[in-house]
Amino acid sequence: MSQYGKAEYWEERYTRDPEPFDWYQRFTGIKDLVQGCFTPESKLLNVGAGNSRLSEEMFDEGYQNITNIDISHVVTKAMQEKYKDKGPNFKYLHMDARAMEFEDGSFDGAIDKGTLDAILCGESSSSNAQKVIQEVHRVLGPKGVYFAISYGLPEHRLQYLEKPEYDWNVIVKQVHKPTISTSIAITNEDKDAPNVHYIYICTKGQQKGAKQ
Repeated sequence: MSQYGKAEYWEERYTRDPEPFDWYQRFTGIKDLVQGCFTPESKLLNVGAGNSRLSEEMFDEGYQNITNIDISHVVTKAMQEKYKDKGPNFKYLHMDARAMEFEDGSFDGAIDKGTLDAILCGESSSSNAQKVIQEVHRVLGPKGVYFAISYGLPEHRLQYLEKPEYDWNVIVKQVHKPTISTSIAITNEDKDAPNVHYIYICTKGQQKGAKQ
């Protein structure tokens, strides 16, 4: 599934199939964890939003300050049209997560539902994954939270998230996969993973090793 790491694949996919599609989890599956990390006043970034309904469902729950970015022109334009009546703080922008066009400390939180996983399928995967994480860290405020939803086992993801240069504490939570799950193991590394998704909650300004 190396095509998941290519921008051209997503352009073609969203052109061919514009219907909403959610990887891994809907909001209901992660709601309690989201509410433990963010408030409705939080300024949030959805990294690699695609045409998922996650931000829409969060908006309906009161999280109405969400900036959604995606590398696909096609899906960004479609989502801008679909949600044009949601107000000025709910927006979709075409942007490469490896080089975000935001000031340092712009957000209280960043949500990633499968984007890091997709990048790790592509060429130069480790380098590109590190660029995304560096950018997420940069655009988060002093107490910002990176909330990453992944099929990847901790032994395959913490090596990217727990680097010394990141002043955040990482805790790992698990949520059960939905009965009908879109979380195919997109690389062989996790083909024997248990029937859960992993939530990596990276909190800046929190002592490393602290439990939450």
